[in-house]
Amino acid sequence: MSFARISFRTWYRLHKWTSLACTVFLFLICLTGLPLVFEDEINDLLSNDPPYAVLPATTPRANLDGLIHTARERYPGEVVDSVFIDDDEPQILVTLAPRIGAPREQLHAIKFDARTGQVMKDEPPLGSQPQTFMGLMFSLHTDLFAGLGGALFMGLMGMLFVTATVSGVVLYGPFMKKQAFGTVRAERAKRLKWLDLHNLLGIVTLAWVLVVGVTGVINELSMPLFALWQQTDVKAMLGATGGKPSPGGDRLSSAQAAYDTATHALPGMNLTSIAFPGNKFGSPSHYLIWAKGNSPLTRRLFTPVLLDGATSSLTAVVRMPWYLRALEVSRPLHFGDYGGAPLKILWVSLDVITLIVLGSGLYLWFARRAAHDHHVETLSAARS
Repeated sequence: MSFARISFRTWYRLHKWTSLACTVFLFLICLTGLPLVFEDEINDLLSNDPPYAVLPATTPRANLDGLIHTARERYPGEVVDSVFIDDDEPQILVTLAPRIGAPREQLHAIKFDARTGQVMKDEPPLGSQPQTFMGLMFSLHTDLFAGLGGALFMGLMGMLFVTATVSGVVLYGPFMKKQAFGTVRAERAKRLKWLDLHNLLGIVTLAWVLVVGVTGVINELSMPLFALWQQTDVKAMLGATGGKPSPGGDRLSSAQAAYDTATHALPGMNLTSIAFPGNKFGSPSHYLIWAKGNSPLTRRLFTPVLLDGATSSLTAVVRMPWYLRALEVSRPLHFGDYGGAPLKILWVSLDVITLIVLGSGLYLWFARRAAHDHHVETLSAARS
C-alpha cells in the first residue's frame, strides 16, 4: 500500500493508537527533560563541594602523574581505572577500583583542583552513593532504572511518538483546506476548541518535536551501538597487539606523557578523559584517551586515541563509524545545550507546549469516548 493510498480512517487509527500507547511515557520524558536542559546549572546550585582556588586564568594545570600518585597513596591496594579532565571547571577526577575489571558499583573518585592539585572531595563508591535529584531525572528519562531493556523500551516509545506526529500532520491536511491556519473555534463546543488548540500547537512545534523525537530514539541506542563498535572496529584494531595483558602497576608508563602525546596528535582539541589499560570500556594494554572539539557544535564530537600502556607511544587515532557520529551529533540537538541560556529557554518552552499537546490529546480521547457512550445510552433509552 502506497503512502498516498492510505485512507483517512487508517491514518486516524494509526494516530490514535500510537498516541495512546506512548502518551504516558512521553509525559514522563517531557517532565524529566525539563530539569535536564539545565543540568549543569542545577548541579552547581545543589553542590556542596568546596570552592575552587581563585587563581589567574593562565595558571597551568597540575601534572597528572602527581595527582595519580596522590590517589594511589590514599588507596595503595587499588588500581586507577580512569581520569576525567573537566574542560568547563578546573577539576580533575581520578577514578579508582579494587581491581581491574571491578563492577561499576565499586568504583570511586577523588576530585582534585586542576591547578593546585589539592584534594577537594573523596567520594564513596558509586554503589553506596545516595541517589541525586539529577540522577533520578536522568534514569527516569532514559531507561526507567531498567538498564538496556529500559533504554530500548523508551526508544520504542520515541518511535511511536514520531509515528503519531507524522500521522497527525497527515490528518491536519484536510482540516487546513477548510479552515484558515491557526483557526481556534472558541465559540463552539469545548471539545472542538481543544481539538483546534491540539492541532495548532502540534503543527507549530512540528519541526522541534521531530528533531527531539528522532534524536531521542538515537540516544537510546547508545549502549548497543558502542557495544557493536567495541566488538567490531576496536576488536579488529586491537588484534594487532596480540592480546597483550595490561602492563599494570609500576609497569604502566606515564599518564601525563600519554596525554601530551595525544595533545600533539590532535592539536586544537580538548582531551577530556583517559581510560587506563584494563578499563571495561577501553583496551587491555592501551591508554584510551577521548578528545572533543572546541566549538559549541563540535563539543559533542569525540575522537578516541590509543596509546601504548607501556611506552605512551601513539598507536592509532581512531576514526569513529558513521553510526556513532550520528549518535554524537544527536545529543546536542536533543538537549539543546549548544546555544547557551537562550536556546535552553526555547527548548524548555517547546517542551511545555508538547506537554499541553499530549494532555489535550488525552482529553480529546476521553471526551470522544464519553460523547460516544452518551449517544449509545440515548439510543438505548429511545428504543426502550
